[in-house]
Amino acid sequence: MDSPTSTPPATTNPPIDKQHEILEESGPSEAPKEQNPSSSSEGAAGGAAETDGGDEEEEEECGFCLFMKGGGCKEAFVAWERCVEEAERDKEDMVEKCYEVTTNLRRCMDAHSDYYEPILRAEKAMEEEAARELANQDGSPPSSADVVVVVEESSGGGDGK
Repeated sequence: MDSPTSTPPATTNPPIDKQHEILEESGPSEAPKEQNPSSSSEGAAGGAAETDGGDEEEEEECGFCLFMKGGGCKEAFVAWERCVEEAERDKEDMVEKCYEVTTNLRRCMDAHSDYYEPILRAEKAMEEEAARELANQDGSPPSSADVVVVVEESSGGGDGK
């Protein structure tokens, strides 16, 4: 009920996880670094990345993380990030384990859509593509509604909805 856009995907929640790649490919990597009170590498995971070893260098702060923490959803993003890391460590299903924090992050991003618009737009496009692929896997040809959505996204640019 939170997003009045098309039908929400049943289990297709991982697109937020793919946003690291999308933002680095298409979005500005000039995230506001001043939002992080302690230098750029110490606040990476809520203080867990003290100078412990050489592996922390890889986890400094990606452009996507800086961007996400630079908006109004820093706390929700950090909670989501922790949940994903725990799921990976414990070899649990990230979608099931992190459903609630993912939902909270999504609601926050929707509430701050002016800042998070590039991420929300990219995620919407990924959801639409996944829905088209699912429909094609079922053996049913894409409906005219699917084709219209594709045309609107491709030619509309920034039409909104």
